[in-house]
Amino acid sequence: MDPTSVFAGLVLASLHVQQVTARALSGKPKDYIIAEKRAPLQDIVTWDEHSLFVHGERINFWVGEFHPFRLPVPGLWLDVFQKIKALGYNGVSFYADWALHEGKRGSFSAEGVFDWEPYFAGAKKAGVYLVARPGPYINAEVSGGGFPGWLQRISGNLRTPDEDYQEASRNYIESITPIIAKAQITSGGPVILFQPENEYSMGMNNVTFPDAAYMNGLMKQFRDLGIVVPFINNVAWPNGVNAPGTDAPVDIYGHDAYPLGFNCTDPTYWIDDSLPTNWRETHLEQSPDTPYMLVEYQGGAFQPWGGDGFDKCADFTNHEFERVFYKNNIAAGATISNFYMTFGGTNWGNLGHAGGYTSYDYGAAITEERQVHRQKYSEAKLIAHFVQASPALASAIPGYNMTGVYTDTTAITVTPLFGNKTSFYVTRQTKYNALGSTSYMLKIRTSAGNFTVPQLGGQLSINGRDSKIHVADYEVGDFNVLYSTAEVFTWKKYGNRTILVIYGGTDETHELAVSKTSGATAVEGSGMKFSNRNGNTILNWKTASSRRVVRIGSDLFIVVLDRDSAYNYWTVSTLPEGSYSHNAIPSSDLIVSVGYLLRSATIADGKINLIGDINATTTIEVIGGAHESITGLTFNGADVPTTLDRNGFLSGTLDFSTPRVSLPAMSSLQWKYTDTMPELKSTYDDSAWTDADHTETNNTYWPLTTPTVLWGAEYGFNGGSLITRGHFFATGNESVIHLNVSGGNAFAFTAWINETYIGSWSGTAEAAIANVTLPLPKLSHEKNYVLTVLSDHMGHNGNWFAGYNEMKTPRGIIGYDFPGHTVSASNTSRADDGIKWKITGNLGGEDLHDKTRGPLNEGALWAERNGFHLPSAPTSSWADSAGPSSGLSNPGVGFYTAPLPLDMPEGWDIPLSFVFHGDAFNGKGKGWRAQIWVNGYHFGKFVNGMGPQQRFPVPEGILNYRGDNHIAVSIWALAEDGAKPGGFELVARMPVKSGYGQVEMASMSSWEERAGAY
Repeated sequence: MDPTSVFAGLVLASLHVQQVTARALSGKPKDYIIAEKRAPLQDIVTWDEHSLFVHGERINFWVGEFHPFRLPVPGLWLDVFQKIKALGYNGVSFYADWALHEGKRGSFSAEGVFDWEPYFAGAKKAGVYLVARPGPYINAEVSGGGFPGWLQRISGNLRTPDEDYQEASRNYIESITPIIAKAQITSGGPVILFQPENEYSMGMNNVTFPDAAYMNGLMKQFRDLGIVVPFINNVAWPNGVNAPGTDAPVDIYGHDAYPLGFNCTDPTYWIDDSLPTNWRETHLEQSPDTPYMLVEYQGGAFQPWGGDGFDKCADFTNHEFERVFYKNNIAAGATISNFYMTFGGTNWGNLGHAGGYTSYDYGAAITEERQVHRQKYSEAKLIAHFVQASPALASAIPGYNMTGVYTDTTAITVTPLFGNKTSFYVTRQTKYNALGSTSYMLKIRTSAGNFTVPQLGGQLSINGRDSKIHVADYEVGDFNVLYSTAEVFTWKKYGNRTILVIYGGTDETHELAVSKTSGATAVEGSGMKFSNRNGNTILNWKTASSRRVVRIGSDLFIVVLDRDSAYNYWTVSTLPEGSYSHNAIPSSDLIVSVGYLLRSATIADGKINLIGDINATTTIEVIGGAHESITGLTFNGADVPTTLDRNGFLSGTLDFSTPRVSLPAMSSLQWKYTDTMPELKSTYDDSAWTDADHTETNNTYWPLTTPTVLWGAEYGFNGGSLITRGHFFATGNESVIHLNVSGGNAFAFTAWINETYIGSWSGTAEAAIANVTLPLPKLSHEKNYVLTVLSDHMGHNGNWFAGYNEMKTPRGIIGYDFPGHTVSASNTSRADDGIKWKITGNLGGEDLHDKTRGPLNEGALWAERNGFHLPSAPTSSWADSAGPSSGLSNPGVGFYTAPLPLDMPEGWDIPLSFVFHGDAFNGKGKGWRAQIWVNGYHFGKFVNGMGPQQRFPVPEGILNYRGDNHIAVSIWALAEDGAKPGGFELVARMPVKSGYGQVEMASMSSWEERAGAY
């Protein structure tokens, strides 16, 4: 031990704590003490400068982002809540999507899959609190950032005090707010925090920013409508906007952070200097009296069309990322942390924005298919359980990031956090993205003196892209862990018995000391060194795959694991359903090794009854909570033969055998086919279509360059696809037409003159607008022709900058030039060229027919307009077909439907996905694109050649796993020679034997004849 170095470190640390306190209290009276604070309308959710309190209990609030609208099966929302709770998280954050609730101005709906009651009930049942973030603006990579398409028809600046924007948002605010208000904790619900604006971080277009009148007006609206819990914000970086002390302060200031960004091309590449190291100091400058809150922290990465795919993003933000970055947040003092996303889900029903595709998996800890097999789920579980088992952490004061003070090498950086008694030492490699291993000795302060550890020989080590939290004077029931270099998973106290679970990385040396104890006994495993110095029992070992158990005295059992084994351990509460347990310490919590997932537990009649999921034959072992008065164990209702060993560990075996899953081949289904572009036939009558005859628009963001407005939102068509038809009499001099079409990234369009194909734009990942010159066939003078343009609508842009109005970027034809026919249009002159335009999207536009599936689920195709994608559609008279793989011989769109019978085994969660096969992905559309509807729900948009998605998961509840289903597929051939898809199949993924229970089907309205369908 080097007392000089240790002393120097302790002096610096002590000095830093004093500086932190002084800075936090600067400008306050000398007798100022930061008291617990509360919003003025309630006293249940309160806070101080360290953390939240709920009902007077201090909590470290770990939160996972989960949007119910991205999983349109309310019967599965509890499943996701339980998986987030099993992580050790005690909260969930959610957005609400205005565009899905108010597709038509003044007509708000929150029913069926858009109902909030099942979501709130699921959160309460699982025992997690909620953070409400309803917008109006949410970003969230949804169409318009949550803004409905009809906002393009107002002239005012979005996200400002402009009167027409305020009036437009009023109905949504007045409708969604009472729903959330009733779910607040003050009314017995789970909502404890509320965010009145989203990423209000920067303004453009010469608007006032930040605009105190706008923010204060918005907050007053929510308060007047019943929101009483604390307001939070989430600026995109720590810029101080809306912090306490500003002109429009929220109650608790916070910010977002995505430090590694979103480029998943090389998952091993961590750019230099991306680990934030100044957040603590910045927080003390901006909001020292509130807890440090990270309202969105990187839990994965967004992916664009043509990107690398979410599997790579999961690797990019993997378990190593969590170890280094999540623990760095702890070092900065963050006690409110929301991980975006924890479950991403699916952009079904065209709800996504133009920059992304159908999947919103996000590389999150829980996959799009709700599976938890990613290693990052297990690592997040280790970290969160430690946080919840360490109540001292919620009020500990961070110190400086130090090199060469707490260790014997500058290659290691340590950030201490000091509580009233307990100290935490967050340790990482100074070069945070290094790959090699570094050895070191740790210098710590304890109640028994200063130590350099390990004391019993060897050195500590930290591998590249790893971080550890060493503890000192760590309270474990009635025992004091003087120090531990191994990391704590959790601990529990059961009567006189205390269980502590610790772990380390492969082949690492670790040491732990327990104060004022007389000795240790190895009761399981071998290879532990023991010593007693000055009345402190010291354990020293090298991590191995075999478990060791050490008993200190007769009451403390220390379970020593390697990290991979620790992944299989869970804690689970036996409190009544819906109970909240913040610190995961009470004896009502069990500690169980079971493998894949543990959901819930009860104890009755001497039996422990566990509910969970397994994906392999599994040894189940209750190591905490089974030693007294327990005579048996059940798992998912079935008795498990068990053995109770001398340590009080109850174990048995859960048998698993892969079920037989028989899926029909897609080629074997009874497919029906129809051409879904009847508009190309000379006999087609479009007189019922909407006249595209507006000569002016309120969309001041986008200048009108055509004689009339030819974009969808002007006429109420806000998603899916668009068809625009121009009727004209030819001069005979036309040879080409220039079309400028906007559809969003990766969009395509195809154009015809009468029945003659004149060309397509196949799309690229980057291009949101295409300017294309198309050759024309010889047109006859004074003959009537129709130009038909089918264009994809990939969703509206977001509106991240206040006042920028990017959401108003149109979708549809935004310009054209018809040389030989008319005077060229320009930005300053619009000639009346005699073309009479018609436009359609989904039938009825904002007066939609299918309210069950919402305002964005359908597009312009004839089959969609007539509802033939819905169950029970009358397609028996259509032509027989071999299915979507048969392709098309000409450019156009074919529509295929088939019944899909399923007979999946009960008691199993087996993800099913539809897979399209085509050309290699290179970020460019090629030849054809496809859509799929399952029981009427739009669940996939495939772009051949573009990438990265070809597999489209569809959850149980949309699919009837034990019954008949109706599937529909459109194939859009963009090339002159048609299209030949490479294949289409239904595949099953990893089967999980689940205790979740039966999944209720989502709302499932069937086909009805649509009056006025054209």
